[in-house]
Amino acid sequence: MLTENRYYSYNQGLLPDGCTYCVRGEKLVLFVTGLCPRSCYFCPISDKKYGHDVIYANERKAASTEDIITESRLMQAKGAGITGGDPLMKLERTLKHILELKKTFGPSFHLHLYTSLNFVTEKTLKRLFEAGLDEIRFHFDFDEERFWKNITLAKKFSWKVGAEIPCIPTKVEEMKKVADVIAGYVDFLNLNELERADNEHSHLDEMGFKTIHQYSYATEGSVEAGLALAEYVKEKKYSYSVHLCTAKLKEKVQLRNRMKREAAMVKRSFDKVDDEGILTRGALYLPELAPGFKYREKLESADKEKMTATLQPLLEKIKKESALKDTDFCIDQEKPRILLSEFNARKFKRKFKTSGLLVAIVQEMPTADQLEIEVDFLD
Repeated sequence: MLTENRYYSYNQGLLPDGCTYCVRGEKLVLFVTGLCPRSCYFCPISDKKYGHDVIYANERKAASTEDIITESRLMQAKGAGITGGDPLMKLERTLKHILELKKTFGPSFHLHLYTSLNFVTEKTLKRLFEAGLDEIRFHFDFDEERFWKNITLAKKFSWKVGAEIPCIPTKVEEMKKVADVIAGYVDFLNLNELERADNEHSHLDEMGFKTIHQYSYATEGSVEAGLALAEYVKEKKYSYSVHLCTAKLKEKVQLRNRMKREAAMVKRSFDKVDDEGILTRGALYLPELAPGFKYREKLESADKEKMTATLQPLLEKIKKESALKDTDFCIDQEKPRILLSEFNARKFKRKFKTSGLLVAIVQEMPTADQLEIEVDFLD
């Protein structure tokens, strides 16, 4: 039986190249579209993406390739994982992004892509390969086998080929069947610990799956199913490697490493950064757009340009009254507010309040959406 590695996952043979970059936090997640030919009951995609033709680079909604390149630079990415939905539903868009990323960052910028087998043809694979894709991963549908034969087309090209499936405790025999079918056609099999998702379209709860404890999204029996499959592959003496990717790896290693990389690039001189890449800073809010009930919805609909214009004279007034330098403050145009150090927020809170602003100490992620971890309003 496999033992846990230093990434809190399990591997039989070498990690796939895409996974190696990923665990170091070096991979941009490029979400090409929320459209997909399948409707899996375990799909983890959020409701704002599922079934919607939207593009995201990590947490940044992307309107152009330049947005994707900007996010790649901010996290010092060494590659990208291209996902969805199914990227092949928007093939021309996917090819364009592959070409632009390789052109901008060079041939060593590692690109891997996840797709179903539904749209796989030799012509499509050839176009992806010639665009510069380094690694392709196929998701097998346990309940629909008619596309499985398409896996035989991928090894006609000199890239890395993998299969990727969720470890569903009730589908061990189906998992073994996939393990048999891919032999001779793939370099690796990636297994994902099954996780419950906070969305409206996954149905693990209704199907009787339980999490390992109340604070986890990981499903009971999933890792055990994956380890059993790895043992099956070993007994069959299949040549491909196996990697069982756990929820713990994603949370404690992959995400943490990516946060550190992003924090190093986006932090301002007055920000504090902890060991996990979380930013601590002071923030001055207009009362009508302060964190609280439906804050994210308010941000979506806010006239940010107008609110930024409202903040500008207040910022000038604050600078004059507190005798601080220009570098001690800035206006955040994405979440209209004034940012400063925790120290100065506490020291001058009374002056700021007389300007009609709410004063808070915030802890938030260094991502494009600056997701709030904690907001402490000062009395």
